[in-house]
Amino acid sequence: MAKLYNELASWWPLMSAPGEYALEARSYAEVIRSLHPGQPQTLLELGSGGGNNASHMKQDFALTLVEPSQGMLAHSRALNPECEHVQGDMRTVRLGREFDVVFVHDAVTYMTTVQDLQRAMATAFVHCATGGVTLFCPDAVRETFVAETEHGGHDGGAGDPRSMRWVAWTFDPDPDDDTYTVDYAYLLHEGDGSVRVEADRHIEGLFSMETWLRLLREAGFAPSVVPFEHPEVESGRYVMFAGRK
Repeated sequence: MAKLYNELASWWPLMSAPGEYALEARSYAEVIRSLHPGQPQTLLELGSGGGNNASHMKQDFALTLVEPSQGMLAHSRALNPECEHVQGDMRTVRLGREFDVVFVHDAVTYMTTVQDLQRAMATAFVHCATGGVTLFCPDAVRETFVAETEHGGHDGGAGDPRSMRWVAWTFDPDPDDDTYTVDYAYLLHEGDGSVRVEADRHIEGLFSMETWLRLLREAGFAPSVVPFEHPEVESGRYVMFAGRK
């Protein structure tokens, strides 16, 4: 598990604030409602992280949130106390229940092999009610991958004197395999004025759209590609993958 979700998990709110997800989460809810033939009420999120999407989507659905990292679950429980939380891996978790919607945000990017992705889709299928939908939102697909750098970070609010700034460098060292690399550098400013730097490498999965659609079909879904629309994102840059059960 990457440092960010393990020993540095306490810094997550200073890297990625819930308010930044409002427009994005709204777009997911709208897409889900456009895909579902009825009035979806229940939603299972696999790889829910610190609960930033959930903090907005809980207005539309009754949420069950599955996340492997204890540190990230702690943030989400504090942010979304009304939601059910389960520690688990999207490849193996089995809750014995079905949901109107199964949603997998960018955590699916940590499925770095076809076998991992197949297992995540199998989990989505067994938890999706007949007639329900699943929505996967990878950070990148092979056809539109772009090497880039990004930066961000936040100052702590009341009760947290810390600050964080980060830079991320995304690149693909081997275009012939199914992964790419994101190297993060975190500048961590402690409340006592001390500063330290941490490096964190994330290996992420990169698959073609044809592979995504084929695997969804093999899992039992009727698949489709859905463009991701956001006013701050270049049109056509990102796609999502939906499946109807």
